[in-house]
Amino acid sequence: MQTTRRQFIGRSSAVLGALVFTKRALAEEKGLEIRLSACDWSLGVNGPESIAYGKSIGLDGVEVSSGGPGDTLPIADANLRAEYKKACEAAGIVVSSTAMGFLNDNPFVSEEKAPQWLEQTISGTQDLGARVILLAFFGKGDLLKENKLKTADVDILVERVKAAAPLAEKSGVILGLENYLSAKDNLAILDRIQSNAVKVYYDVGNSTHKKYDVPAEIRMLGDRICQFHFKDGASYLGEGKVDMKAVGQAMRDIRYSGWVVLETSCPSTDRVADFKKNAEFARKLLGASA
Repeated sequence: MQTTRRQFIGRSSAVLGALVFTKRALAEEKGLEIRLSACDWSLGVNGPESIAYGKSIGLDGVEVSSGGPGDTLPIADANLRAEYKKACEAAGIVVSSTAMGFLNDNPFVSEEKAPQWLEQTISGTQDLGARVILLAFFGKGDLLKENKLKTADVDILVERVKAAAPLAEKSGVILGLENYLSAKDNLAILDRIQSNAVKVYYDVGNSTHKKYDVPAEIRMLGDRICQFHFKDGASYLGEGKVDMKAVGQAMRDIRYSGWVVLETSCPSTDRVADFKKNAEFARKLLGASA
């Protein structure tokens, strides 16, 4: 039977669609390419000692704090970084990322030394071989007041981060903004900064707490998410308010690859056992191998 051009195109499109569907299904079956880390403050161990502790839990890395405020941050100390590198070599894991958590009490938008602190953290993070810096905007640094955007603070944030972006780009480091804002507001900030070195550090627990549609936000942000925090208040992952199954599906939909950092609590007070339980859950959820 003779095949018309229209029939040929229609059949070809159907075959192509089937191939795309099959490829996606196989990719989802294989799982996401992720590595698991945890915040040093959640582990309860600071400094280079946190690396061996992370290894004992079965993690692939540790998110380390850049230190407290001062003229020079601890992360700018070459000797301290050498200790971290030595600990990583001994444990066989890495520094996944660094975090400027102290900005919650020393706001990035109002502290005169904040640009200097960020420059030090960019350089220190690059030297440690990590790729993401968490810039925290909670507590005194919250960008919301009574659930309304503090536009003046956002303007300063944009100005300061935009000024630091070229150094981050040159250093191969991404500045991850973690805050209570919606995906829409975060995208507006990123669009103003216009740098591939500035993205959103997405915390599924915080966003659930703010009653955002977390799966929809993940899909909206897509590749503008640089890293994830997993937590769910005082509960184990999968047993609290966060719809972790929906989170996992959204992450698969955007084909996220990279680090997932546990900022989980310890319901049983056995920190090692609880972190192992949450790590196992995360690996199964995302189809990652141990």
